[in-house]
Amino acid sequence: MTTQIDLTNNLNIPAEAKNGLFKCRVTYRETIEKVEFEPYSMRAVHSLRLVNADDINYRYKYADREKLKDLFSQRCDADGVLLVKNGFITDTSYANIVFLKEDKWFTPDTPLLPGTRRACYIKESRIEAIPIQPEMLSEFDEARIINAMISIEESPTIPIENIKW
Repeated sequence: MTTQIDLTNNLNIPAEAKNGLFKCRVTYRETIEKVEFEPYSMRAVHSLRLVNADDINYRYKYADREKLKDLFSQRCDADGVLLVKNGFITDTSYANIVFLKEDKWFTPDTPLLPGTRRACYIKESRIEAIPIQPEMLSEFDEARIINAMISIEESPTIPIENIKW
């Protein structure tokens, strides 16, 4: 049986985090261990490097992001990385990815971490989860990153030609 943690009684927003955009990080095991608020600013991502991530497992958000940092360090001259696991695109090192084809958005059905905004968009039929392999990228018009802090509308456009091995 999984015990749920009720954040309403355990989350006190500090005064300095009540104005502006902040990310809240909750570290927990059986109980809440730490709550942190950090100012949030969106990264300017206009290019991605495909990197092999066959050896990574990230089903849950972990405080230890060393493997993701190692993958991110392989970006070379790109702004970020687009992870490929077992021949299928998953997501970036910190966000899910969506691809536009004509007027419909698609997301990989094999994310390392199925994010909350991604799940909401799928439920609302705003995006469709499909298997996406690197060789399929040319079928799409553009890409964008999404996560709890970044909507499709707010995300910078990543031209498909800016996604390279």
